[in-house]
Amino acid sequence: MEFHSEGPSKPSGAGSIVSRLLSAEKGSSKVLLWALFVGCLTGFAGALFQIALAQLATLKNMLMNYLEATPGLPLIGSIALSGIMVYLAFLLVRNIAPETGGSGVQEIEGALDEVRPLRWKRVIPVKFFGGLLSLGSGMVLGREGPTIQIGGNIGKMISDIFRVHKDDTHALVAAGAGAGLSAAFNAPLAGILFVFEEMRPEFKYNFLSVQAVIIASASADIMLRIMVGQSLAIPMHMLSAPPLPSLFLFLIFGCVFGLFGFIFNRLLVRTLNFFSALTGWPFTLTGLIVGGLIGALVWLFPDTVGGGYAVIPKALGGSIPVMIMLLVFVARFGTTMISYGSGAIGGIFAPMLALGTLFGMWFGHFAHFLLPDLVVQPEVFAVAGMAALFCATVRAPLTGIALTIEMTGNYLMILPLILTCITSTIVAQGLGGQPIYTVLLKRTLDLAKKIGK
Repeated sequence: MEFHSEGPSKPSGAGSIVSRLLSAEKGSSKVLLWALFVGCLTGFAGALFQIALAQLATLKNMLMNYLEATPGLPLIGSIALSGIMVYLAFLLVRNIAPETGGSGVQEIEGALDEVRPLRWKRVIPVKFFGGLLSLGSGMVLGREGPTIQIGGNIGKMISDIFRVHKDDTHALVAAGAGAGLSAAFNAPLAGILFVFEEMRPEFKYNFLSVQAVIIASASADIMLRIMVGQSLAIPMHMLSAPPLPSLFLFLIFGCVFGLFGFIFNRLLVRTLNFFSALTGWPFTLTGLIVGGLIGALVWLFPDTVGGGYAVIPKALGGSIPVMIMLLVFVARFGTTMISYGSGAIGGIFAPMLALGTLFGMWFGHFAHFLLPDLVVQPEVFAVAGMAALFCATVRAPLTGIALTIEMTGNYLMILPLILTCITSTIVAQGLGGQPIYTVLLKRTLDLAKKIGK
């Protein structure tokens, strides 16, 4: 009897399963390694962005100190400098990458849903340098918008360079976005939860993509800590856990912020539509005028402008009188609307944190006056306010809770934060409001259809 060889037999049964598992494991290892690259690069970019902003602020202060020798000149210089900076940022947006205007979070969500492109060669440099100009001018915007969009585009960049599979590209873009939030606020857990919660309609959940997001967010935070340091994003003293009988006040507080978040979203979109309707003059002229206005406020009323990293410690430390705190809150609400509504590069997280802190401190002092035995530390409502407005507008309570705790280090505030955040979220939803980034993405897609892009 003759036996004819037909080549090596293919593995079957258990051997075939092992072979597939080993192949999948090899592919998974590559994706996780790429996620590590994405996280490190995003953390590096985020740290560099913070360092550059600090240096820019130092240079501006030196210039203002020099101009102070001549009466009236600092005000003129501040108006001119901020106006020119925002004008240049608008120029970059209009001529190179229009999708970089605003926070950019909705662009990442649109890319994950495959309805928006990721032109990383244009977006990364424009978002970085345009963001420096916008935020450095004193606009009421946050650095998390630039870092999230830069992070998502870094994920796309790595995917293109290494020719990554489409599904893995999706995971790396999401991982980059989470890393961007982590790098903005030194908050890796919030970065992870932001992707899982805020981007849940677009994010493709599987074990590999979840691992990629975790690795990228953690590595971005490590890189940030190496370059910038390990201090909290919002340094403050540690608060005691509020008395249990006082918890009902946080439910009331959450209801107030639920209403405020609903109003905030409505007015923000209306402001965007108002500026979009200004077709009678060039887009860049809007930047010049808005920048000039912000520049005037930078010199005359500095607490009403800026991302919020300066005014938050002042409010927490008692440097702003309680009677004036509401006025600063109202003024910053207006400057937030103008800054973001104009289409400038920058996020809205940091401005919302500042608004929540200001109103929360005022509410805390008012509650302390009425119920001194229940409200021993008014600051507890400032911390709760940071998370409450975020949750009411973004509709991501887990992210808001984690972000606030990581930024302030006040872990004993977990129960009041849960009560405040879930209440503000439910009230905002009950009023018929939509999550802000869902609204912004829909608006972006509608505008793209109108102009045929």
